[in-house]
Amino acid sequence: MRRWNGWGDENTKMDLPDSATEFLQQELGQAQVLSDATLAQVIARVPTSRLEAHPLISLDKEERVKHARGQSLPDWLAMRSGEPGLFPDGVCFPENRQQVKDILAHARTNNIELIPYGGGTSVAGHINPKSSQRACLTVDMSRMNQLMDLDEESHIATFGAGTPGPMVEAQLRAKGYTLGHFPQSFELSTIGGWVASRSSGQQSLRYGRIEQLFAGGNLQTLEGSLNVPTFPASSAGPDLREVLLGSEGRFGILTEIKVRVSRLAAKEEFAVIFFPGWRQASNFCKEVVQNRVPLSMLRVSNAVETQTQLKLAGHERSIAWLERYLALRGCQHDKCMLTFGITGSKEQIASTKRQIRRFVKAYKGVSTGTLLGKKWQKNRFRFPYLREALWNKGYVVDTLETATDWSNVDNLMYKVELALSQALNEENEKVHVFTHLSHVYGQGCSLYTTYLFRNASGYQQTLDRWKKLKHQASDIIVNNGGTISHQHGVGKDHAPYLKTEKGELAMELLAKVCQHFDPAKQLNPGTLLDD
Repeated sequence: MRRWNGWGDENTKMDLPDSATEFLQQELGQAQVLSDATLAQVIARVPTSRLEAHPLISLDKEERVKHARGQSLPDWLAMRSGEPGLFPDGVCFPENRQQVKDILAHARTNNIELIPYGGGTSVAGHINPKSSQRACLTVDMSRMNQLMDLDEESHIATFGAGTPGPMVEAQLRAKGYTLGHFPQSFELSTIGGWVASRSSGQQSLRYGRIEQLFAGGNLQTLEGSLNVPTFPASSAGPDLREVLLGSEGRFGILTEIKVRVSRLAAKEEFAVIFFPGWRQASNFCKEVVQNRVPLSMLRVSNAVETQTQLKLAGHERSIAWLERYLALRGCQHDKCMLTFGITGSKEQIASTKRQIRRFVKAYKGVSTGTLLGKKWQKNRFRFPYLREALWNKGYVVDTLETATDWSNVDNLMYKVELALSQALNEENEKVHVFTHLSHVYGQGCSLYTTYLFRNASGYQQTLDRWKKLKHQASDIIVNNGGTISHQHGVGKDHAPYLKTEKGELAMELLAKVCQHFDPAKQLNPGTLLDD
């Protein structure tokens, strides 16, 4: 059973070891736990729907609660406090393209706002109703979840847009294929959501981001159908796939997604290397990717993240032995942990290992084999459950991400971490901040920053702390050569910062495209553009 006010399956949890709690108390101080509202209390606050009865629409109050918010920290605080704010007036569950057409026609006739809903995993406010001026209908795509076609000659698969990650992979693997797109939200997020938000998977070095995997598909709009054919390449004007990619529900509702799939690899390995410091670790990443060494995944934690991960892991005796071994090899207080993956045939994996060996030696890396890599692989989609474990101890965790060129990585990371660490100084509150690089490119990489802080005395005060942190870091990012989002999309939370990144002329262009598809601003208003 999925949690109504948090992440994932309610039977899955992460327990913090005692050593982790002691570490957090040492870093941030003793914390207080805020009380959670019950589902019944929240349901009691749902107002009467403004929608008329319709065969495709559910007015059930519990469904409306469960579709009111996503997974951002403000969403978390809203649901836990029992004050979600606005609720959708109804939820519909279309099962095919025709039913999506019918819902769009109904919405147009009755001036209803529509919010497309995939897995509900947005951490940027994509799926939250914004205005109470019109009735709002959430369109849950979860019943459009099948592999509809597989062209084995062209390696093109067609899925219903509501297909979640595990079902995408299960249906393909049954036929010997994989999409290879594994965002951290893989457990719940959908293929349509990946396209709509320009998602990136953990193994994008091998398979590519969603824009490389996305081959075409169908968008149902208020003005009609937009079908994007699958060409291997084309110079026939601007690529209309870009109209669908990153559209975030502003132009229409995605119904079918066509993607480029690969045959399953014979073998896959994940391993961990430690480096003496940040400079060696980040240069290793840059050198490996710029020399086109065929890895499938590459992620390096800075020294604070490395220390934090080792503290939160528990297994104190094993970690102590690891620390001693690394110290003897020259990796001590500033050590940085790097996790990498290799995917392919046995011969390809052997060749890749030979290629990276010289880079490991050049940057004084210490290999620890595949044991830690296997642990990472086993828990790769469990990190979101950490929020629940920390919450139960009185601590709040959130993340933000960006991407920048290699020449700007250290500068941007320093400024973002400094801004976060000092954001609550006026309250004499500490913030624990750390960063890792992932999704590396020849040109640059993503920066994924995590920050932890204590609950305030109440929900609103805790939200106010988050607002300070989020605004200061976001402002630093867009004014210092970073993108406001590398993989989470814009949503409503990032929309105020988009103008700084894109510029006036580009924002006018986006507004006109929205106007073309949606003159009355019925499609997910406030998302992407700060209307």
